[in-house]
Amino acid sequence: MTYRIGVDIGGTFVDFCVFDGQSGRLTTFKLLATPGAPGQDVGAGLGALASRGLLDPGRVVHFAHGTTVGVNTLIQRRGARLALLCTEGFRDILELGRLDLPDIFNLFSERPPALVPRARVFPVRERVRADGTVSVPLGAETLKAALDRVRSAGAEGVVISFINAYKNPEHERAARAFLEAEAPDLFAVCSTDVWPVIREYERTVTAVIHAYVYPAMRRYFDGLQAALRQAGVGEGASVVITKVNGGVMGVRRAADQCVWTLTSGPASGVIGAAHVAGLAGARNVLTLDVGGTSADIAVISDGEPMLGMGHHVGGYPIYVPAIMVSSIGRGGGSIAWVDELGVLRVGPESAGAEPGPACYGRGGTRPTLTDAFAVCGFLAGGSLAYGALEPRPELAAEAVKTIAGPIGLDVYRAAEAVINLAVSDMYLESSKLLARWGIDPRELSLLAFGGAGPMVGCFLARELGIRRVIIPPFPGILSAAGAMLADLKSDFIRTVLIDLDGRAAERLKAGFAELKAAAFAWLRQEGGVADARTASVRLALDMRYTGQAYEIEVPVDEGWVEAGDIGAVRAAFHARHEQVYGHADPAAPVQAVNLRLVIVAPTPKPVLAEVGPADSAEPEPFRFGKVFYAGAEQTMPFFRRQDLKAGHRLRGPAVVVEDDCTVCIPAGFEGSVDRWGNIILEDGLNG
Repeated sequence: MTYRIGVDIGGTFVDFCVFDGQSGRLTTFKLLATPGAPGQDVGAGLGALASRGLLDPGRVVHFAHGTTVGVNTLIQRRGARLALLCTEGFRDILELGRLDLPDIFNLFSERPPALVPRARVFPVRERVRADGTVSVPLGAETLKAALDRVRSAGAEGVVISFINAYKNPEHERAARAFLEAEAPDLFAVCSTDVWPVIREYERTVTAVIHAYVYPAMRRYFDGLQAALRQAGVGEGASVVITKVNGGVMGVRRAADQCVWTLTSGPASGVIGAAHVAGLAGARNVLTLDVGGTSADIAVISDGEPMLGMGHHVGGYPIYVPAIMVSSIGRGGGSIAWVDELGVLRVGPESAGAEPGPACYGRGGTRPTLTDAFAVCGFLAGGSLAYGALEPRPELAAEAVKTIAGPIGLDVYRAAEAVINLAVSDMYLESSKLLARWGIDPRELSLLAFGGAGPMVGCFLARELGIRRVIIPPFPGILSAAGAMLADLKSDFIRTVLIDLDGRAAERLKAGFAELKAAAFAWLRQEGGVADARTASVRLALDMRYTGQAYEIEVPVDEGWVEAGDIGAVRAAFHARHEQVYGHADPAAPVQAVNLRLVIVAPTPKPVLAEVGPADSAEPEPFRFGKVFYAGAEQTMPFFRRQDLKAGHRLRGPAVVVEDDCTVCIPAGFEGSVDRWGNIILEDGLNG
């Protein structure tokens, strides 16, 4: 008997997903989060599962974890005090950035302050030319002077980012070696070790973010490993952390490559959503993950999560390939309040795990989105979080009364106003993002998960014009399941600047061969997480017409590279340029800027059990309850999720209750349960 475990730590709950390899049983569990002690929560959860006879920690073979420690450190500005060593003449690289406004429609919008202020940016006399040759050698005296200034500034870590280091990183490495020898108490990070790509701002800001969260992430990962050992998990178990690119890597490597784990928690949810969507036969999906503090969306296109670079985390851009997860609104714990003009607002402040929403009965007195659903009666079906909480609607009503009076509504209409406002905020932000990405939401299905996602999923889908809504069988812990399902994966990049003429074939072939060797070396170092013999590689080129300022990523076939078929490579670029911009120029010269390679080694996947066929067309509700909905009190059927079988049909308005969340089905939605237990609904009012 062996176990595979996925864990996701959010702002309110810690989610566990345990797969028993012998019986095929999938066990899910939630634990209230302890603020400031995520590692302790992991140990406590494993202990609780063991005490219930659901887990033997000594037989755990795989532990996967998505974390928000890095992104929270960045958002809360609690990272390391850093210094930056740059090439002389480039001191303002972080301040200048790309000279763009955060909000182009607001002339008074401000960018967040640089993580390394100008006073702690120290120029070093050195220079590498664009071709990689050295113009000004790096001397010990300039490094010694820079170190003295670093010491005077009280920095605890140093980022080294020199101009054109992507082409020749020797000066960066020499500077790091000097610092390690002369100042071993400081940690030093080379930009080319984080992401060796052309463009100094993108390379520098990514390295700075990595260094900023590095101490917090290292402490966390060290504590996590200690907590696992204390809980009885053996040394032989593979412990992996989910990555922003949708894969996983070993925990020991994660500490040294922590920029790849910044949004690993939200990425885990999208990984799980892609798996569930595939089972449900949906290829193009908008995922909606609503937790205690925020609501996040991502897009699954043709079965794969949509990736991008340069998306913002905590107000700062990161330039590594990442699942495009974007926050669109408030979570279940977001607090409703009335501003000085008497206007109702929801969020951004959250009740978190302590004290949590008022209906949790843990001391909260301010109304939240969850309290609004409780007042309306949607949460009257039983306990929450696997029996850890019993919702108390009378406490929720007392909290909502504090805003009902100032806006001139009774408590029920005020609660419904909170729900409508939260959904409206989500609609506004998600529609803006989808428009920016060039995606028509009407062509997508919506897959709702997270502790509060199934409560609001149908309401948001209707606003966006999405007809189909999918509720997975374990929506509240899908992020934990996604971590367990993720494959071992890594991205490699090299800037080459090759003109795609008759002489390019050998250079492309040699460059990709070097990336492929590095990728398989990385895979061997991971050891034991996945079988290298099952690994596959995907190649791509960042290309542009010669003279263009920016490039686009184009997948290329490995066979083209091996055969030296430059014509096929150029044709693929022209087709992609036509797709993105609406035009192409097949006669124009083309340049390859970066070589890209992604290596993926599949990890063993649990085989989910089917729910079995239904004995009747419609399930039997376990109760009928009064719910305030659409401006009036209505009587709705309440169903237990575990009673739903394949073929059962559901018709709104209705409520489905399960251990980790509540599913709200408005009038007009109708659907059925598939063999995997997914509830698949169609909106008859969205024609």
